[in-house]
Amino acid sequence: MTNIAILNSQTHRSLHVQAHASSRYGDNQHFVAVVLREFPLLAVHYPIMFSKDADTGAFYCGAVLGFDAGENLFLSEGKIPDVYRPLNLQRGPFYTAGNELAIDLDNPRVSQSEGELLFDDKGEPTPYLQSIIALMRELKPGIEMTKAFVETLMKLKLVEPIDINVGFDDGTTRDLQGLYTVNQDALRALPDAAIVDLFRRGYLHLISLIIASLKQVPVLAQRKNRQILQATESLAGNLG
Repeated sequence: MTNIAILNSQTHRSLHVQAHASSRYGDNQHFVAVVLREFPLLAVHYPIMFSKDADTGAFYCGAVLGFDAGENLFLSEGKIPDVYRPLNLQRGPFYTAGNELAIDLDNPRVSQSEGELLFDDKGEPTPYLQSIIALMRELKPGIEMTKAFVETLMKLKLVEPIDINVGFDDGTTRDLQGLYTVNQDALRALPDAAIVDLFRRGYLHLISLIIASLKQVPVLAQRKNRQILQATESLAGNLG
């Protein structure tokens, strides 16, 4: 359940937000929606792919953070993430309501005493809240720009399904389905005018980042293998 309220410096003067990454607060997501401006920061760590919204069937862009539901392989409890954290995780309990900033008062990150204070003694936004305001100003238009990007790729028939099957050192395998990437053959077959249009709109660079990010799939598998090994060693130590 949510309890969304427009943020107010008087009513919410004492509110705090637990801003750090934690599975307790919802960072344990294996696929997170992202926007275009994040692509350069994401591609060096995460595979960027497409998926379908379960409710609408519309395609959207996301970053793959793990292989299993509820698995974020970049999450270390109590530690600052060592890689870029997607905006949709950074935003925490905040939303936009028209031109106003809103907060989910029932979100577990929200506290009366612990975490980052939202307003100072004068009722002015703290540096933390200022960072959230800047983030939401990026995220809101970014969602629309990303939607337009995806719609363009769909019209050009550049999106194709991709099946990912990986094996791990404990003998298990994962077969990721329901994900999509750029069809490189279809991209090469586009007429010159379409390629020029993609280039001028900045889309060609974004497409290249999506394709390049596929190299992060085996890197992600290595990260999971390390966690499996650490869990095995820990279990062996406890049994000893």
